[in-house]
Amino acid sequence: MVAISNSNYNYLNFLAKFGIGGAHPGGIELSKKVFQKESIKRSTQILDVGCGTGQSAAYLALTYGANVTGIDNNTIMVEKAKERMASGPLSVKIIEGSIENTSLLDDQFDLIISESVLSFVNKPRALKEISRLLKSGGRLIAIEHTLNEHTINKEEENEIKQFFGFDALLKENDWISLLQQAGFHNIEVEKGIVVDSEADYHFSKDIDLEYYSTMEKLAEINENYEEILSYRIYLCTK
Repeated sequence: MVAISNSNYNYLNFLAKFGIGGAHPGGIELSKKVFQKESIKRSTQILDVGCGTGQSAAYLALTYGANVTGIDNNTIMVEKAKERMASGPLSVKIIEGSIENTSLLDDQFDLIISESVLSFVNKPRALKEISRLLKSGGRLIAIEHTLNEHTINKEEENEIKQFFGFDALLKENDWISLLQQAGFHNIEVEKGIVVDSEADYHFSKDIDLEYYSTMEKLAEINENYEEILSYRIYLCTK
């Protein structure tokens, strides 16, 4: 399991308790547009890293008939993802675990997607594991929070990091450098675009009041730092 700070714990468990599907920047509608550019077919083996409630995994299985595995280290998210697949029913394997260290086989996947996940984990370790799991020539799609080229002071940086539980705020070049160090090439970067996605909630029965405060704080963070903190879509090949 990934060691997480209290703030990280609050934010991620807020997402889990509300069962927010497509919580990553751009949501499921952005994901659909990105997937269309890849060569996905029935034989494609896909791993959805940090799959959450399984929204993207379900879409990939339903739309393309691909073989999809979802992994998440949050027990609540895993339960909700399994419920989503069972209600289909969809042939998607959901497992609980951390992308920093899995028991999955080497060279197993043609495509790995990571939608706002790498920002929350040990990035070099996770990317090394992703590289191990990808077949030669396999593709990685990562949608990640990225600092724009704006000046940010220490107080602002600390507020963002503490709320999300990030260990660092990275610019586009920082992400590219990490991907290159992990052995990825043909790295393409697309800037985040505004895409409307329908809300997708799977509420837990017991939601502590503190998570409503987390939701309010998230709205505040997004409003205060919309010019500073954006996201990028990183597409690359092993």
